[in-house]
Amino acid sequence: MTPEIIQTSSGYSKSYINQSIKCFKEVKTVIFLGSEKTNNVAAILLFKPSLSARKAKLAQMMHPNDPHYFKHIKISALALLKMVMHARSGGNLEVMGLLLGKVDGNTMIVMDSFALPVEGTETRVNAQAQAYEYMAEYTESAKQVGRLENAIGWYHSHPGYGCWLSGIDVNTQMLNQQFQEPFVAIVVDPVRTISAGKVNIGAFRTYPKGFKPPDEGPSEYQSIPLNKIEDFGVHCKHYYTLDISYFKSSLDRKLLESLWNKYWVNTLSSSSLLTNADYTTGQIFDLADKLEQSEVQLGRGGFMMGIDSHDKKSEDKLAKATKDGCKTTMEAIHGLMSQVIKDRLFNQVHLPK
Repeated sequence: MTPEIIQTSSGYSKSYINQSIKCFKEVKTVIFLGSEKTNNVAAILLFKPSLSARKAKLAQMMHPNDPHYFKHIKISALALLKMVMHARSGGNLEVMGLLLGKVDGNTMIVMDSFALPVEGTETRVNAQAQAYEYMAEYTESAKQVGRLENAIGWYHSHPGYGCWLSGIDVNTQMLNQQFQEPFVAIVVDPVRTISAGKVNIGAFRTYPKGFKPPDEGPSEYQSIPLNKIEDFGVHCKHYYTLDISYFKSSLDRKLLESLWNKYWVNTLSSSSLLTNADYTTGQIFDLADKLEQSEVQLGRGGFMMGIDSHDKKSEDKLAKATKDGCKTTMEAIHGLMSQVIKDRLFNQVHLPK
């Protein structure tokens, strides 16, 4: 098996598998690293377990003075596909799982992932005693079959409201980093993944308690529902984002192609407009609430001369609501264009003379 590396910024139904594969293949910015020889060497080192090197690096990397030590994370195609399928199977309920892998310098490498038997709600998911027992048994069984990777993180889903850490997530990740370092938190949004046609994912690590991060430039904007904005804003300075890249082996590529050849009919016949109809409706209602809130705040400041900080915040909210409206519109247009193209291809074969 000749592994190749790529980089970018079970009981599941056919629809989950088909949608997951579609979104995985929709990653557009795929770049093969270096020459063919360099790829092979780098990939072999990537897949090869190295326990002694890992212990030596762990001893020198645990510097409390550098809470921003880990900057990158590499996720295998296998782990990514399993996370998306698991998140999609949960529907509007949050799901949770564990990540297996290793570290290489300031890069965390996720080789595999597995689901945990936890009961989630639409807003939170917590592991109980049964999940911890399952976690211990799974990792022990993996070592017995030659999988020497340890648990290096956890993942959970945010169905429909973006990839970020809530207050509960921040506290959970802080505890994990305190007692299970190195540890990373990954968030997957299965609803936005299907709506946008590409995987919506984020990887995060928290800062130590009492640490004040330096002021950073504006990050990439993401739409947050109105009922989640407060939770997002209160804790957004307690963690930072890791740069994500993906890798796969030649065997992974063949397996993905085999799955794609099996489920391409389901992919072609599916429609994001129908699959995510409830999500689109919710986006429109949320946008209406944001616009109404901005209008009220701008109206209150309209009687005062000049523009104070309150007015600037109101205008900023209005600008963000505009971005949310553009995002919702573009996703709907893309879904409609896809339907029009399929209609022209299959329903209008006999062109008029």
